[in-house]
Amino acid sequence: MQKSPLLKTFFATRYVTPLREGGSLPAIVEVETGAQFVMKFVGAGQGPKALIAELIAGELGQALGLPVPQVALIELDATLGRSEPDVEICDLLDASVGLNLGLRYLPNSLNFDPLADEISAELASDIVWFDAYITNVDRTVRNVNMLIHDEELWLIDHGAALYFHHVWGDYIAQSQSRFAMIGQHVLLPFASDIDASNAKMVALINEALLTRICAAIPEDWLLFDSPFDDPEAHRAAYVAYLLSRLDAAHIFVEEAQNAAQNARAKLG
Repeated sequence: MQKSPLLKTFFATRYVTPLREGGSLPAIVEVETGAQFVMKFVGAGQGPKALIAELIAGELGQALGLPVPQVALIELDATLGRSEPDVEICDLLDASVGLNLGLRYLPNSLNFDPLADEISAELASDIVWFDAYITNVDRTVRNVNMLIHDEELWLIDHGAALYFHHVWGDYIAQSQSRFAMIGQHVLLPFASDIDASNAKMVALINEALLTRICAAIPEDWLLFDSPFDDPEAHRAAYVAYLLSRLDAAHIFVEEAQNAAQNARAKLG
């Protein structure tokens, strides 16, 4: 089993239940400590790249002080699915033997409701900035990907972020994107202080932090459909992209500010 220099690694001891609202069929699993995690499977249709996006976004979000559940690696043994009667789940478990990604399970949570739940301008602005930085397309009214657990807000499901890595091409040029899709963000009406968020976040992100986070990506995930000669070059490319995107913060911040102003104007 490959060890991570950053993330804890657990063994899955029990498959609890699938979460069928997710297109990749994630599941709640129990690990050897008795803790439960939402497990994202490496053998799911989106493949390892969705797990890499979850890992980078989750660890970076935590480093920035955002409410992201604990991220962990979970080792799946071939024997776990032997008693599972669902053929689709069995196939997924068989395809996912080895290291997968887990996010701490938040039981009895409810989806964040922008019409009913309160959020501060500071937190909303921080989240909008973060999602613009990682090019997260999946925090919309249709799919908020935020939970209320014990009266606190949590950010979940970042597998669709960093979508540049599905077609690498000139990834440094891609890092300069304005990210027009931020205009669909569910928190735009509340994000009135994106400038302050930008100053705060830019000061917290540096090459050492990004290198440490990317060092935690399992080698097997990096070897899947990789355009790079070796895993270290692949990790370095993620770091280079994220540093270049940080240098372009003024570009996506302007886009986010304009989108937030438009959203507030529509509300009157």
